[in-house]
Amino acid sequence: MNRLAYDDVVQNLDDLPSLPAVVMELLDSIDAEEVDIAVLARKVALDQALTAKTLRVANSALYGLRVRMTTIQQAITYLGFQTARNLITAAALTGCFPENRCAGFSHPAFWRHAIATAICAKALARHAGFNQDYAFTAGLLHDVGRLALVSCFPGHYAAVIAWRAAHDVHWIDAERSVLGIDHVDAGLALAEHWNFSATMRGAIGHHHAPDLPGAGMLATIVHVADAIAHALDLAGVPDELVPPVSAAAWHALELDEETCRRVFEDTRAQFEGMAPLLLP
Repeated sequence: MNRLAYDDVVQNLDDLPSLPAVVMELLDSIDAEEVDIAVLARKVALDQALTAKTLRVANSALYGLRVRMTTIQQAITYLGFQTARNLITAAALTGCFPENRCAGFSHPAFWRHAIATAICAKALARHAGFNQDYAFTAGLLHDVGRLALVSCFPGHYAAVIAWRAAHDVHWIDAERSVLGIDHVDAGLALAEHWNFSATMRGAIGHHHAPDLPGAGMLATIVHVADAIAHALDLAGVPDELVPPVSAAAWHALELDEETCRRVFEDTRAQFEGMAPLLLP
């Protein structure tokens, strides 16, 4: 089997589904000073499946609202724009990619880990005084390069899965051994293709290497959240491995024992409420 180059990934990205236009607007709006909520709500409402999925989560016990919401406008009003945006983005992304193309790859397990990382990243951002919406979205998208590889090169990625099982290594090491590139490379290519912000591209590109120059705090947060999500084993995979954690990243977040306990508990509780509603 031929190894892949970065250009191979770039040339095949047009075969991937496009993100719904409203999700692109939501991602762009993280930096926007003013957002026309009514216009965005109307656009989301045009997608009945996305609306239903979002409202199912919004009406769950997770948010404890006394009023039952029947429209996206209500969800934004009662939950706040930032929380509603996170839910809409998560609801859209978890149903965006085609499944069952790659032998041995579990889309539900992938998204369980992504959701757990997003929730944990948001908790860490709250502790660090960082933008929680950026953290949630970056956590949700940090491994999106794996989906690009699985969708564009299912045969190649099946070989990665077999290699990892045989050698008991981390995903990124198996990818480099078999493919010559990894999901970080593919994630950066996809982030460029989808015109993600420089901040989001930096988090995707540095979530395994937060110590490199220019990585930034968002990459640090996602790096630690990724490791915590693996440690909590919320993806539910039998051969879970916790990636190595940068000591500098850990210290940068000033995580003492009490903070860690609270982040762990919050991540697990939020995940148990959200994941079953977002995933089939």
